[in-house]
Amino acid sequence: MGAPPVPPVATGRDTDRPLLDDEYEAFLGHAAAQGLASSGFHNQNYVLPLTEPMARRLGRESGAAVTVRVRRTDALSVVIRTWDNEAPILRAIQGVLPNVPECLFEGNRFTIHSFVAGVPLSSVCENDKPVAAALLNDLAGLFARMTQVRGTALPALPSMWPRNHTDSQGFLRALARMADLQIRQANGPAYGWLFAALGVPEDALLRFADRVPALTRRPYGLLHADLHRDNLIVSPDGSTPLSCVDWELATFGDPLHDLATHLVRMRYPAHQWDDVVETWVTGVRAVRPTATHGVHKDLRHYVDFERAQSVYPDVMRAAKSLAESFDEKNLREATAAVRRALEAGAEPLRLRTVPGDREIERVLFRWAAAAPAYGAGHGRIAADFMEWRQDRRVPEHPDFPHSAVRAALFLEGTAPARQVFKGTAHLNSVIRVPGIGFPVVIRRKVPHVCRREPTCLSEHAVLRAIESSGAAVAAPRVLALGESHSRYHVAYSRDRFAIHTYEVPGGDTDRTPDHPVHGLRPQEADGLVDQLAALTGVDHTQLDPASGEPDFYRWLTEQLVALVAGLPKDSQQLARFVGLPDAPRLREILARHSVGRRAPALLHGDLNPWNLVRRDDRLALTIIDWEMALVGDPLYDLVRHMHLTPTRPEIRDRMFRRWERVLDARYTGDWQRDWRVYRWIEIVRSAYVDLDRLVTGASLDAPNVRRALDSYAMTLAAAKGSLGLPARTAADPRLARALA
Repeated sequence: MGAPPVPPVATGRDTDRPLLDDEYEAFLGHAAAQGLASSGFHNQNYVLPLTEPMARRLGRESGAAVTVRVRRTDALSVVIRTWDNEAPILRAIQGVLPNVPECLFEGNRFTIHSFVAGVPLSSVCENDKPVAAALLNDLAGLFARMTQVRGTALPALPSMWPRNHTDSQGFLRALARMADLQIRQANGPAYGWLFAALGVPEDALLRFADRVPALTRRPYGLLHADLHRDNLIVSPDGSTPLSCVDWELATFGDPLHDLATHLVRMRYPAHQWDDVVETWVTGVRAVRPTATHGVHKDLRHYVDFERAQSVYPDVMRAAKSLAESFDEKNLREATAAVRRALEAGAEPLRLRTVPGDREIERVLFRWAAAAPAYGAGHGRIAADFMEWRQDRRVPEHPDFPHSAVRAALFLEGTAPARQVFKGTAHLNSVIRVPGIGFPVVIRRKVPHVCRREPTCLSEHAVLRAIESSGAAVAAPRVLALGESHSRYHVAYSRDRFAIHTYEVPGGDTDRTPDHPVHGLRPQEADGLVDQLAALTGVDHTQLDPASGEPDFYRWLTEQLVALVAGLPKDSQQLARFVGLPDAPRLREILARHSVGRRAPALLHGDLNPWNLVRRDDRLALTIIDWEMALVGDPLYDLVRHMHLTPTRPEIRDRMFRRWERVLDARYTGDWQRDWRVYRWIEIVRSAYVDLDRLVTGASLDAPNVRRALDSYAMTLAAAKGSLGLPARTAADPRLARALA
């Protein structure tokens, strides 16, 4: 049963009953037969003369031109709508603005407007071309007249609108929250994975809203909010005044928002922006002077918002184009569009990095492959192109057959944003595969990530060794290893992945992983120590027969020296400037220390809080992300954990006491003397690694990296003090900017 008819707009003629479907279909069929349709983002528009029956119904002359606007059912919801109905807005501006379309009829699926004579500005002055000064003056006049439309003439505003209609800061915050609600959240089921994989945080728009500073108060007015070249109507001979159409996105608020959206969407050449702003100020000031207060101070915040919110529709439209028609050309075009959108929005959204073309291509491909799962595409990629090749080092798992692997790859792009985790080197997507009784995580290495700290063992081999040993270590199980690729596109021939079990209590994928980011609780400290003790029972010789350096400390220091020697030139120069020694000098300083010999064991190597997940049993913590595992001194794993995790003195003492008690003496001898040496070397390591991240911008979106960089000034001071080096009084501007 359809929706009830919308009451017709009164015209004084035969409009006392709703337009019947057969009349509407006949009229629209008349339009289609003439081929006069034009398609916009939100509506299909038909310009055609009124037939005799329709003219009688609408109280117009037969043959008069009208515009029939049909809401597109396939259009993405990628705009901020203050009001659902355009007709009341058109009624409010009749007589205020020149040549405004009149709404003649409102139906359930369409509206009929009077035709505005002229041509779109885009047909006579293309994007990126300057606009004539006379036309800029006319535009300023339109903006000025809009400020005279008061809120009492318009429909009721949403509840989140500021009550004070001069609150510019509140208005911009409301816009950002509306964008999050109506664009990001509305499209979350289909596009959440896409944005998470591209590095756009779920709360990016909400954080933008929270950062909006105090703005100058300006009186609210009617805003068009979508005034670009296609919506500006001009007459080729200048016989009719400039007019604007398509008011469905209109809103009521700070006039500066209309100027900002106009500047961005009109695609003015950069050299004309100042002229547009000054012309706007002159025109609006003549009618409503207070509406121009603080323009030059506040305009950038509205421009930032326009670029920030535009990331979402631009990325979604590019992705949707692939779901509808996928080929090499479309993929290149979509990749370029996504890259442009991310680059334009990176600063206002505080995106740490913008992925490269290859990474964007892979993300788009995987999203398009999964699009049919939520009705966003036709399944061509998944059916024809998505394949995978098994890495035979991991045989088919009895709990996860090859059919489940292919299903997981197909569903990867459906993971909700809250279950997509981007770390320093991996993109992790959590999904449920039909017929499999537990959730899994697909791990993929992020392309072009350069990890300064080397990896020594293969993660899949480490996990299989732990599982086969039966050691009481809570770690994921590796279910599959391989390469996903497409027969269609060569770029995917080596897109490697691993599939692990997803370790959350009860397998509840709606439960956000709880990491001990503020430090371990007593029971968790005990559980972690017990698991480190259990690791000594894993046969590490099967992982690397030559593992277990006879002098682990010397090996460790040489690894650090090699890391420093391999830093990029810019990082080495800044390190020297802030007083950190170069590689040869560092080797000399490190050689002054030594540690005792202890039996080697399998180590995790990177026990930061985000690699620990709280659980509800005796073990208390699941240990994930084993890619930096190595074989060496067990004391090092414990001390490195304390360096990477906030550890209160009483928890540190508790862990050391339990560690000494539960481990065999051959793993713990002389630990009281040596643990400070390992802590010292980790402080020094962090000084170099984190400085390099500040210079190169590597891995800045990983939470453990963000926290480390937030405290870099203290890390640098501690490292130099422990190396016996003086503190510099001068600060390098590059370091100051990076720290800021």
